[in-house]
Amino acid sequence: MEGNGEVDKLIRVSSKDDIFPEYRETPVGLLLEYHNLHRSFDSYSKAQLLIGMCMDNRKYLRIPDNFAYIIRSGGGNLRYSEFKVSYAIAIGGVKAIALLGHNNCGMVNLYSKKEKFIEGLVENAGWNKKYAEEHYMNFAPMYEIGNEIDFVLSEAARLRLRYPKILVAPLFYNIQDNKFYLIKE
Repeated sequence: MEGNGEVDKLIRVSSKDDIFPEYRETPVGLLLEYHNLHRSFDSYSKAQLLIGMCMDNRKYLRIPDNFAYIIRSGGGNLRYSEFKVSYAIAIGGVKAIALLGHNNCGMVNLYSKKEKFIEGLVENAGWNKKYAEEHYMNFAPMYEIGNEIDFVLSEAARLRLRYPKILVAPLFYNIQDNKFYLIKE
């Protein structure tokens, strides 16, 4: 992974013993076992957890059918999906949330992509330039996440305050090796 100073917070999960004790025997631990350790799939009739992750097309999950609700949004940002989170908890009965940040996220440093974003909407979507600029200026501040690891940690802290009975696990997805990493908080 790129050297960003935060990498020392990442813990590789190569065996069950690597999983933090607070996640063992929970849906979060199962997620890590299914995806990283290739645990055989169990059968589920209802979701065990909610996974919040980026809309990035370079990521896929190795999980059984019916195991999880999944919300994909830019940067894995659930601030604008809270009703969906509440639904998964209230109606779906999930007791855990796994937040997956990832490296090389397009929502980092959105301001450096401003011109390309506007040009892309003009060329690819047929928008006029003024409308594309307004769209960018209205929404980029909402979706800029800064540093991927710091964002997933802050989002986990926010969700823990909002849903105090729910286990919230900040995780990191490395797109180079397709593995989840635990984050030391």
